[in-house]
Amino acid sequence: MTHFITKRLMGVMICAFSFVTHTSVSAGETYTLTLKDHRFEPAQITIKAETPATLIVKNLDAAPEEFESKPLRIEKIIPANSEASFMIHALKAGRYKFVGEFHEDSAKGELVAE
Repeated sequence: MTHFITKRLMGVMICAFSFVTHTSVSAGETYTLTLKDHRFEPAQITIKAETPATLIVKNLDAAPEEFESKPLRIEKIIPANSEASFMIHALKAGRYKFVGEFHEDSAKGELVAE
């Protein structure tokens, strides 16, 4: 009986922890970045520091692009004429560069947390 209660209690704790984690990660504002003609618009996006956020990247080009940011630990191919969203955990104030890896010469940008 004690084993059953322990397992049940663990299940409840895991569910509660998952809810708290999901809620805290999904909190914050949503920011949109557009990729067109192999350029990001805006090239610089400012978000609140120390606050989780969602970043939506819309690829309006007819070719896929790989959104990459080593400082943000993001690397994802976004197919042509589609979008991807990324959860940005609370960041310290600073500048975080990103590129469109397939067109690094023109697809450059920076996320500023302040």
